[in-house]
Amino acid sequence: MAINTVKTVTVFVSDQDRARDFYVGALGLEVKDDQTFGENRWLEVGAQSGTTLVLHKPFPGMSAGGGQGTLFESSDLDADVAGLQEAGVVVDGPNDMPWGRQATFSDPDGNGFVLQG
Repeated sequence: MAINTVKTVTVFVSDQDRARDFYVGALGLEVKDDQTFGENRWLEVGAQSGTTLVLHKPFPGMSAGGGQGTLFESSDLDADVAGLQEAGVVVDGPNDMPWGRQATFSDPDGNGFVLQG
């Protein structure tokens, strides 16, 4: 196979502006792309390099939230957890796990994330 990377992961959100503010303001990601095509808006956020998140309205019949298990990597877990808490994010951890230290949190729509040190 010729697949060598994951380019984007879609996170379904109820309010794209509120989600942008959370991911940029609380998580420190940056807006990579923000374009509107008719009634569809492509809002992409990410770190300086690597996989990006597309903050997208749910498709008909879907609801926002419910995504679980996306993992972010941190070079300073304690500082990042403190920063999230200062931004008003409820964080569980950091906790010592058999595979290392991690913390978990959710975005305003209930999408759950893991922050691993």
